[in-house]
Amino acid sequence: MSPFFWFSLLSLCSSCFAKSKPNIIFILADDLGWNDVGYHDSVIQTPNIDRLAAEGVKLENYYVTPICTPTRSVLMTGRYQFHLGMQHHVLVAQEPRCLPLDEVTLPQKLKESGYATHMVGKWHLGFCKWDCVPNHRGFDTFFGFYLAGGDYFTHTRQCHGHKFVAWDLRNNDEPVGPKYENQYSTMLYAQKAQEVIRRHNSDRPLFLYLSFQAVHAPLQVPEQYSNLYADKLKSDEERRIYAGMTTCMDEAIGNVTRTLKETGLWNNSVIVFSTDNGGSRIFGASNWPLRGQKGALYEGGVRGPGFVTSPLLNPSVRGTANRELLYVGDWLPTFVHLAGGTTEGTKPLDGVNQWETISQGTKSARKEIVHNIDPLRDLTRRPIGEPYTEDVPFDVRVAASIRVGHWKLLTGQKGDHRWTTPSDKGYKEEESEHGIVVLFHIMADPEERNDLSTCRPDIVNRLLTRLSFHNKMVVLPEEVVSNLHQADPLNFNMSWTPWL
Repeated sequence: MSPFFWFSLLSLCSSCFAKSKPNIIFILADDLGWNDVGYHDSVIQTPNIDRLAAEGVKLENYYVTPICTPTRSVLMTGRYQFHLGMQHHVLVAQEPRCLPLDEVTLPQKLKESGYATHMVGKWHLGFCKWDCVPNHRGFDTFFGFYLAGGDYFTHTRQCHGHKFVAWDLRNNDEPVGPKYENQYSTMLYAQKAQEVIRRHNSDRPLFLYLSFQAVHAPLQVPEQYSNLYADKLKSDEERRIYAGMTTCMDEAIGNVTRTLKETGLWNNSVIVFSTDNGGSRIFGASNWPLRGQKGALYEGGVRGPGFVTSPLLNPSVRGTANRELLYVGDWLPTFVHLAGGTTEGTKPLDGVNQWETISQGTKSARKEIVHNIDPLRDLTRRPIGEPYTEDVPFDVRVAASIRVGHWKLLTGQKGDHRWTTPSDKGYKEEESEHGIVVLFHIMADPEERNDLSTCRPDIVNRLLTRLSFHNKMVVLPEEVVSNLHQADPLNFNMSWTPWL
């Protein structure tokens, strides 16, 4: 046979193989509460999220970390935040560090499998050096911002020590804040995601990471969205605006998924939706009926709304609620599996491939989640309660939490311990005393109301032993140090810019 025949056959096979790899669209909401999606009996209208979740698999036993930077670190590396030294706090504007540069990231692994990789939205994993930012860490393109948040319309954030603000919006390395002034970020990011989808060459698989600023503070939204709740939430301004922000984000998600269908990419795509942590009660969010909020180790801080929708799911699982144990760190090995790649070259992963669990409804490949181990949390303020007096294998003054099977143990400082009913359900706050060590059976008691630590010391000791095991591999977090002068946007034409 002629060389042309073999060349044509090889080209055809290569094209088929590329198309067999699914497009992966990961949509991350910021500070979205458990009770802030329609399918969780919320007053907030999220028809697109509800429809996508109803067509796919709702992840009802899915966990993130209590705050932003740690969750994003785990998502990008598949490794626990305390293995990265990223467990103590969020990265601040002028902090001279970032996600460790010796870590292999999710987009880098997908590029090995031939994926085009694009990011739109919030990074918040450090930008002190150019090597730290998204388009230098595996993403082909980046349109978004580096910091925790800022003004939704001006795309600015206040400078430390100054009364003025600086722009935080980039198109790859180029600062573009002034160009997009007065464009509301939720819709702007959706539009940029739609542009990525429309110009994508379908001969290659696509990885799109759409990381919304919404619904993080400040509370800002075009009035037509907050006005939707003028009657139902007229006495609760924070929740009224927050609800409008959430509905706007829902509309943006609908726009993005519609573009996937219009371009034909939908038929070979896996779409994942997740929050980065629990909602912030003081900014209008609700995690009801779960205990706690953003920043807490209780369920309200770490259990997040999430779902997977895709034509590639087994028909038997579509429209179901998956209650198997799943974790944000599982996405890296799961996506690499979908891409036909290998996790070789990464540091030891804490995530596991969960595609069969999600797409087929099999048992979870995970039996344990370490929600956090933060030695510095003990140094900042001693928790309420007497020290645990028994001979135990783990220093219980340290802020830590672990889930093994249905059992969950918390030690040290745990964060907000209240149950808060939202105003639309008759505002109420409840709280109870808690000791330095608490134990809950999450399946029987998802609201964490019944501390079983005194009646099940055997379980307490078993979980403390597991914490002791993990504690041996903890990378200590660094104290916050800021390069106020070097990093000052005054040095960079009033744009937040890498400075080292």
